[in-house]
Amino acid sequence: MQIINQYTEQKRLKNALTNANTAFVIIYGRRNYGKSTLVKQTLEKDDVYFIADQTEMRHQIAQFAAVVADKVPGFDKTVYPDWTVLFENLNLRVQKRLSICIDEFPYLVKSEPNLPAIIAEVLENKLNKRFSLIICGSAQQMMEGLVSNSSSPLYGLANEVFKIQAMETLNLRQTLRCSAVEAVEEYSVWGGSPYYWTLRLKEKSLEGALKNHVLSPEGILYDEPVRLFQDEMRDLAQSFSILSLIASGHNRLSEIAVAMGKPTTSLVAPLDKLLTLGYIEREISFSEIRNPKKSLYKIADPFIRFYFTFVTPNRSAIEMGRAEQVVNQIQKQFQVYVSHTWKHICRQAVTSMKFNGIAFKPASGWWASSKNPEGLDIVAESVDGNYLLVGDCIWAEKVYGTKNLFKELEDKAATLPFLNSRAVIPVLFVREIDKKENNVYTPNDLLYN
Repeated sequence: MQIINQYTEQKRLKNALTNANTAFVIIYGRRNYGKSTLVKQTLEKDDVYFIADQTEMRHQIAQFAAVVADKVPGFDKTVYPDWTVLFENLNLRVQKRLSICIDEFPYLVKSEPNLPAIIAEVLENKLNKRFSLIICGSAQQMMEGLVSNSSSPLYGLANEVFKIQAMETLNLRQTLRCSAVEAVEEYSVWGGSPYYWTLRLKEKSLEGALKNHVLSPEGILYDEPVRLFQDEMRDLAQSFSILSLIASGHNRLSEIAVAMGKPTTSLVAPLDKLLTLGYIEREISFSEIRNPKKSLYKIADPFIRFYFTFVTPNRSAIEMGRAEQVVNQIQKQFQVYVSHTWKHICRQAVTSMKFNGIAFKPASGWWASSKNPEGLDIVAESVDGNYLLVGDCIWAEKVYGTKNLFKELEDKAATLPFLNSRAVIPVLFVREIDKKENNVYTPNDLLYN
């Protein structure tokens, strides 16, 4: 599968490998986000691609030497006692310029913690005269530490660093060739992982894809969170408990702590780790931006949110072969579930759009207070500080006429304690509307081709 939105990354990677005499490139990001595909689509036929595993160092070295030998005949005839000797011989044996990719690099570091320092010595002493080196990995914290931690031996040595992010809803729409509404619904399940999209493409319907790949003990994604977290988390049980509670509506730190029977202080570190890895996010009310302690925790990744909302609570039924029962439950709750994704998409779109010709800063929500129990899905300040954008995101039903909806928005905005004489621009983001109106936006407006 061609990764639609990686054209820019492919061009950057190709330039790094061809423009310099030799290059050192670091690529990292969450598993199944397309890192390996990016590399494979960029490497030439005479380049070397090696994927590490979790065996011991000597075995890994022998495997690597065998892969190199396919391009450098006889390279595996030597028995290499360590990585230093291997790279020294590699420098001598490579006769024509090529690129070498080591994928799943963190597995090698587990068996040889000194490997980053060995590679740093190779680079600093220019012992890679004819080969460029790419290291790639899914253990995000370890890989990011290589490039951001000044104490790392590889700090500052990379010609290019790629952090591969989730793909966007628009890309999913293009991949599935579906409507904008369907793209929002599909994205609510699969998120931004191109690997999940390839699985979806094999099936005729969303329901069929769920039954075959997610809601079956034999499904390839049935235990996906275990695979995603095993490289990053020591305590899977605690992380899964936190995610299950957040998915069920325990969004405040105090609520999570009470449900788990633990002091709040013991949960700060695991929550911060889930935040750093991008699995959860803090949602802070517009009026409390300077006070992050009053934040709500939400699951940021759509697939993880779907999994802990619908799969985790129903594993017993799934194991008993009652997938149809779970599908029926999903169908009853699905549009409400999708509405959370729609709200997130709308907030993200605010900074890339103009409203009445005015640009706005990033949007957040604003929620209940003791004086005003009604919240707002969208609140954003204009770049010049003179306007306030207020909006609601409506997904569950088709909208027929907006007069009353706009009136409600204006009434809420008039009571905002932080209005400060700013002019209000009310907007609506809706799944479907019978007649197009000003300041009303649908998925087609946000997911343009």
